[in-house]
Amino acid sequence: MTTAIDLDKLDLAALLCSRVCHDVISPVGAIVNGLEVLEDEDDPSMKQFALELIAKSARQASARLQFCRLAFGAAGSAGAQIDTGDAENVARGFIQDDRTSLDWQVPRALLPKNRVKLLLNLLLVAGATIPRGGRIHVAGSDDGFRLRTEGSHARIPAHLPTLLAGQVPEDGQVDAHAIQPHYTGLLAREVGVAITFAMDGEAVLIEAVAA
Repeated sequence: MTTAIDLDKLDLAALLCSRVCHDVISPVGAIVNGLEVLEDEDDPSMKQFALELIAKSARQASARLQFCRLAFGAAGSAGAQIDTGDAENVARGFIQDDRTSLDWQVPRALLPKNRVKLLLNLLLVAGATIPRGGRIHVAGSDDGFRLRTEGSHARIPAHLPTLLAGQVPEDGQVDAHAIQPHYTGLLAREVGVAITFAMDGEAVLIEAVAA
């Protein structure tokens, strides 16, 4: 028997904040480490390494904060619209790295902010299906979004459909890791779409289309 997730607004806000902090703490910590190397080292090669680490980590921290601002933040007043071109820019900065690439095929348009927030959160859900990296294809149309992930050991984690449906997973945990797919499900229901998963050979298909 499944149990619906029952979080009050304060718990939801706290868990989302924890998720954002989790996303940015790693590059911020790397910046601190780089600054410590600059203070303690006299070796020019080590100083150069530290400067490169600081620069790379600062870019990562900025990209993650910009992504989180659109994916989780208010991003304008009630009823505001967001340019999907802006969403693409922050998505590429956040997702695209040595392990994962993004094929973005969403037409540029102004969409209601919760629809864009759903799209960005779907990219995070898609990333969870390729734990070793790979490629995320995302397309958009009038009825919703379709994503396809390809990569080594691509699979549908058992907890994802449950959390997206607003149900407590088998382990009973709704923590900072679980809150993001739960939040994605909340967004989907808010904009009137249903999210489904399917395996297509070794690829994962995710559809979020009008219910």
